[in-house]
Amino acid sequence: MKLSNSFKFANKFAGIAAALLLMPIAVACENQNTTTTPAPTTQATPSTTEGTAPAPSQTIVETAIANGSFNTLVAAVKAADLVDTLNGAGPYTVFAPTDEAFAALPAGVLDKLLLPKNKAVLTKILTYHVVAGNVPASAVKTGPVPSVEGANLNLTADAGNVTVNGAKVVQADVAASNGVIHVIDAVLLPPNLDLSTL
Repeated sequence: MKLSNSFKFANKFAGIAAALLLMPIAVACENQNTTTTPAPTTQATPSTTEGTAPAPSQTIVETAIANGSFNTLVAAVKAADLVDTLNGAGPYTVFAPTDEAFAALPAGVLDKLLLPKNKAVLTKILTYHVVAGNVPASAVKTGPVPSVEGANLNLTADAGNVTVNGAKVVQADVAASNGVIHVIDAVLLPPNLDLSTL
């Protein structure tokens, strides 16, 4: 009888001990459910370095096509087979006449220039608008500069205004991946070129 009472007491003690052992686990689990972990903070990383513009991805020809003001120039560049040249590594500085500038040529001249038989003359005119190197407007100095055609261009820089052989730069520094375009309001003709012979 005493043995059975002792066994009952031991069982009861074991139950109380087990309950005491499980209590910290239950409390810990309860604390885990009620404790909130703050969400991690993230900082946005800028896509480009502050103060620097991304480099242009289009070549001079691609930039001229995308601009929409150089349809005649682009047609002339294609007719003269200069697309590959002006898409090349360069760099080049192009004084690009607008469509209005080409329209101001004497009547019929543009149509004649675009004919295959006049390709050499057209090439001469177009390469006269190109200077080797990347020359932003801020670097233009008054004086003669050799064109890719060979003859000099006469540049004038005066209080931020630039002219080329008297043609006004109406928009400067149109950036391309292989150079820069300066928009001008007239077509430049190499010296000793007589359009009346076309």
